[in-house]
Amino acid sequence: MPGTPGSLRVLNDQAAVALLLEHGPMSRNELARASGLSKPTAAEMLRRLEAAGLLREAGERTGNRGPNATVHELTTDRFRSVAVDIEGRTVRSVVVDVAGPAFPVALHIMTEAEVLAPADEMLQAAVARACSAAGVDEDAIVAIGVGLQAAVDHASDSLTFIEDMPGWPRHAVAATLGERLGVPVLLENDANLAAVAERATGAGREAGSFALLQLADGVGLALDFGGVVHTGASGAAGEIGYLQADGAEIGDLVSRGAVEDLQREHDVADPATVDADHPFHRALAARVGTALLPALAVADPALVVLHGPTGIAGGAPLAAATARWLRDRTRWVAAVVPPQVVVAPVLEGVRHRLRAHVLSTMQAAVGRLDTPAPSRIEAQQ
Repeated sequence: MPGTPGSLRVLNDQAAVALLLEHGPMSRNELARASGLSKPTAAEMLRRLEAAGLLREAGERTGNRGPNATVHELTTDRFRSVAVDIEGRTVRSVVVDVAGPAFPVALHIMTEAEVLAPADEMLQAAVARACSAAGVDEDAIVAIGVGLQAAVDHASDSLTFIEDMPGWPRHAVAATLGERLGVPVLLENDANLAAVAERATGAGREAGSFALLQLADGVGLALDFGGVVHTGASGAAGEIGYLQADGAEIGDLVSRGAVEDLQREHDVADPATVDADHPFHRALAARVGTALLPALAVADPALVVLHGPTGIAGGAPLAAATARWLRDRTRWVAAVVPPQVVVAPVLEGVRHRLRAHVLSTMQAAVGRLDTPAPSRIEAQQ
């Protein structure tokens, strides 16, 4: 926006929202120091946010000389969202608050009729379960984020590789669902969301680039380049399950059913109880390494994270066995590690996406304020 008093006021107010989210409750003086603005301007920012219903008093700060300082916090309970992870018939959903309080995850196994139900009904039920578990009013939900076992093309708002979800539209997906549910709906591939979670708080934090192999009912691949997940021209980057290897599709080699067959063959009830030298892990590592070869040949990542239910169950032994197979059988050398985000990783990725979206929503609400401008506006240096 042009550098007018009104535009500078909006930028200052938006900065205040971000600072309050980052630091939690703040006094006027604390906000002034953090923003680099004067105390009168910080006080005016707080007044405007409170008048808009975005701010409330949260007690007093003691311990300094002089009178106690009133601290203020954002009213994030008016800007909550719901994260949903759909994996086969399993639906997990949880309320997300940008300020960080954790809510319980609602777990539901769909019936055959629910699998066939329209997507908006599936999501509405997931939202209702999450809100009930959290004790939150559904009217406070301003967005829904969904992790799917599908390729999501954001440019055309379409889905592909989604044969197992007959009730979902293929075109104008987010637009249609948003219209039916009354709030924006954010869609993303599950492997990409697991990569978002690992980049934020897990194994990918320090990596310049990494690949994440999602080993679940099928197989998916996410490629993170410097903190940006590469989705491709049509959202189908990483859909390697249909590639042929050793006379079979890669998805069939490392699917959940194939892994369970290997466990029975080697009499392994729990992969975590056997080490990397066990015949089970050696056999599975050969299949996982074969699945990784396309990513290694094209992207040459420095790090590979083995994720999904199989990667989590296999842990460090499977990662070590896979690294050894690659070193012994191929020309590619990559560090192979187990995941660090092992509790609802797809939901955690959705949480990160929703928090960024809701922060933008709150800052946009600041930009629509029509209260009078303060007499003196300072631009943040």
